[in-house]
Amino acid sequence: MKYIDEYRDIKIVETISKKIKEITKNEWNIMEVCGGQTHSILKYSIEEYLPDKIQLIHGPGCPVCVTPLEQIDKALEIASKEDVIFTTFGDMLRVPGSKHDLFSVKAQGADVRMVYSPLDAVKIAEDNPNKKIVFFAVGFETTAPANALSVKEASRKNLKNFSILTSHVLVPPAIDAIMSSPETRVNAFLAAGHVCTIMGYEQYIPLTKKHKVPIVVTGFEPVDILHGILSTVIQLENGTSNLENIYSRMVKREGNVPAQKLLNETFEVSDRKWRGIGTIPLSGYKLRDLYADFDAEKIFKLENIERNESEFCIAGKVLQGIKKPYECSAFANKCTPEFPLGAPMVSTEGACAAYFHYKK
Repeated sequence: MKYIDEYRDIKIVETISKKIKEITKNEWNIMEVCGGQTHSILKYSIEEYLPDKIQLIHGPGCPVCVTPLEQIDKALEIASKEDVIFTTFGDMLRVPGSKHDLFSVKAQGADVRMVYSPLDAVKIAEDNPNKKIVFFAVGFETTAPANALSVKEASRKNLKNFSILTSHVLVPPAIDAIMSSPETRVNAFLAAGHVCTIMGYEQYIPLTKKHKVPIVVTGFEPVDILHGILSTVIQLENGTSNLENIYSRMVKREGNVPAQKLLNETFEVSDRKWRGIGTIPLSGYKLRDLYADFDAEKIFKLENIERNESEFCIAGKVLQGIKKPYECSAFANKCTPEFPLGAPMVSTEGACAAYFHYKK
């Protein structure tokens, strides 16, 4: 298939691998921000093509994983109400709250439905005027435009029974928080190509200057990832720290301007709590006051809920790149995809799930 096979070509992979080994003189820790990249790294055994001096660290770029426990419990409480049809993407159904998950609530009789687009939820609202339809709006900048569009569409159609439970987070503040932590050991970042397709990459340039770390925008196939690693190692060995875009077939400097305009009209930047990490200032989106009637937290009066994470789960350390999944005492015994203690074990982009499936 065009633009797939070319980026999985073993000869190209081996050529890039050879170049990386030739130029690597020092030890470097490189963080891939995106959970999709983490799964590709483990699925294709990318680490086996790298010299021992390079260690890949898995970052917090799994939107399901960083959705805080409180937000899951809010979803569960809303979904349990008799007059509600709760809609969500499939990867949120098994994410554990403090006691249950959405599958459990559904099994108890709640009307929980998996959809493939937030606009599907808008259609459900049209077809069920006597029900309250709530969509669980989770994700990074990649999925936020579609959720913004659903609110705009519901507003245009004057649907009073549609709302979204928002848990949107942003990548640049997370990178800033990681590099500001005294525990960090990250020397460079591979930035997620799909996020930059929407937002462009100008917002990463100040981070390279502030923290003196290279940031390379790359894709998700083996050749993309290895090319990104090569670019970061060249910079690290030369003592430079710049932004590079090697995913130019998808990412432009300015990003998707119409999508950004839609986001700015619908959402505003706010502080946001990340599961296992805590609150990162100005790291998320919330609906603007103009669209308060579509804010599920306000409609159901669930804005102030506090929860404690499992004492056995080290998801926060994994998401910050401080620990590897297998360093958790619960990994693959007390915590499995069938009985997860934390979101990284159940999400399709979670680092713990990747290790369980590919390196158990």
